[in-house]
Formats: sequence, structure tokens, C-alpha cells
Amino acid sequence: MAQEQTLRVLLEGYAKTDYGIEHRADDIEDLEEYHENFPKLDYRGLVGLLEPVKRGLTEAFLPEPPEAWVMTRGSTGRSKILPATRTHLQQILSCGSRAFLNQLKRDSELISGKMLNLSLPSRVATIQADGDAIRYGYSSGTYSRIFPSLGDAMLLPRQDELDGVGPGLTRSDWDKRFDLVYRKAAEEKISAAIGVAPVILNFARYLKRSYGRKPSDLWDLRAIICTSVRKIQVRYASLFRKYFGDVSTVEIYSATEGVFAQQLDELPYVSPNYDTYLFEVETGRGPKMLHELGRGEWGRLIVSTCMFPRYDIGDMIEAMGKNYFRVFGRANLAHVMEHRLHRLLFGWFL
Repeated sequence: MAQEQTLRVLLEGYAKTDYGIEHRADDIEDLEEYHENFPKLDYRGLVGLLEPVKRGLTEAFLPEPPEAWVMTRGSTGRSKILPATRTHLQQILSCGSRAFLNQLKRDSELISGKMLNLSLPSRVATIQADGDAIRYGYSSGTYSRIFPSLGDAMLLPRQDELDGVGPGLTRSDWDKRFDLVYRKAAEEKISAAIGVAPVILNFARYLKRSYGRKPSDLWDLRAIICTSVRKIQVRYASLFRKYFGDVSTVEIYSATEGVFAQQLDELPYVSPNYDTYLFEVETGRGPKMLHELGRGEWGRLIVSTCMFPRYDIGDMIEAMGKNYFRVFGRANLAHVMEHRLHRLLFGWFL
């Protein structure tokens, strides 16, 4: 089974760390033993485990040294600051490309032009790590800076050009950033946009407000490839069509911690990357592996990555059948009650 093979690979990495040795990674034979030996982690627990890593003691918790440090958007609280190892970055690229490549199979014109880069700044502040002051920024911008293209499709503008605007996130900062995107791309052939869904939408609104033009007046976009918020198909797809024309909205379920799933076809759901990450779900009837969820079952997602074993990502996920899923909100009372009410009124399938 794919998840058992993934677990074996993950345990090989964990066994190289003091944390993994403490939790007997080398002795674990199956998923049940993994659950018994490794406790669930949240970000609060990670903070203490990452302190030795910042002092240069990589093996205390990570199987390889960080190549960079990145931060989350902090959309539900304070930003989290996390390491990014070489393996993690390679997985970001390989898994992040899957939605694009799958869309390319259905629409070969997707690589006929460049891609609007609508990421957040990658250079925001510094962190003391291994005796040095290391510059870090938002994960979307950092990953765009490290990987400036998807296949033959180049990102425009380059991330270092966006970073030149500065790290601010006020409306004035975004206006300057959006104006740079417009000036760099106005005369170019653009076939897609990629980035954080709210940023993509705000860019379109900026063009309309500042120049009286919609993106569809400038470019013939084929797809919007977007991440970082829940319910993209429900809340953003129709708005993207309003501003960008007859585009496909391609959802990637990703976070700073990994690219966990992506949309594979016209259905508004995502399919997990079982070959790279291990997925568990805490349901109302107890813990289950994600692939074991029956149609309509839902719960709190726990992921294991090359860096973090059994990490509570803080999202709620629901099985839609045939390996399709939707992430419908954060793991808090408001989102859970909203989901229960939605199911009561409209049924689980909407």
C-alpha cells in the first residue's frame, strides 16, 4: 500500500534524529506502532523542538539541515516560522507541479505564455539560525524565488523584483506590487496566474480600480492555479471568471508545511499526494487513515512530512468518494458548526 511505503521512507528520515531515536523510529513495523510511539504535534510543540535546530543542532529534530526558513501568512493568528530542508523543497516542486502538468494534459495552450507571479514577499525579516542572521519571508514567495518556473512556463515578474517593492502588506504596498506586475506583464503573452487566491483576486480588482481594465482585457488566460485558502471553488472560481474570463480554477491544497493535494479534473475536489505524505484524520468515531474515510466522513487532518512526524495541520477535511476530498475550514468551533449546519441544510455533497 502506498501509505505503508511512505511511512517506511519517513521513518528512515526520522531515525536519523534524536527525536526519532527517542520514539524508536527504527523499531516501528506498521502504522499502529507509529501511532503508539510518536505523539501528535502542533506548532506550539514544534517551537521547542526547533530551538536546537536554530542553534545548529540539526539532528536534534531534522534529518537534514534547513536550506531556508519560511513563514506562514498568519491568516488565522500569528505567523509561524518553519524550516525548509532540501528534501522538503524538492517535494514542494514535484508535488506543486502536478496540478499544472495535469491541467496541461487537458489544455496544451497552458504553456503558450508566461505565468503571473502573485506571491507574497520572500524577504521580510531575519532569524538567528546556526550563528547567522538568515533572511526569511512568506513561503509562497520563497518557493517562487527558488523555483522561478513550472516546466517551460516562467513566472513573471521574478520574485526578486517583487521583493524589491519591500516586505509591507498594507494596501499601499500591494498597490505598488500590483503595479509592478501590471507593468512587467502588460505587453507579454500570459497564459496563467499562480499564487495565493486572495492575492490573485485583489490584483484583478486593482487593475479595474486603477486602470479601468480587467485582466481579460489584457490577456487570454487559460487557468488560475491557486492555493492557501479553503473553499477556493466555492468562493473564488466565479469571481476569477468575472475578471479573468473563461478560465479554469485549479486548486492546490498546500501550506508552508507541504503540498498535500491538488485538483485533478473538473470536479471541485482535491486528491492527496499519498506517495509523499502520510495522512491521518481524527473523526468523531476515532482516528482513521485518510484513505479509509467513507464518503461523507470528515475530521481533523494530521500529516507526516519529511520534516514533521504526526503534525496537526489544523484543517478539517471531508471525503467525497473515489479518492476526492475537500478541505472545508480550520479546526475550530466556528468552522465545525458552520459545516454541520451546511450539511443539515444542503446535504454532504454540496
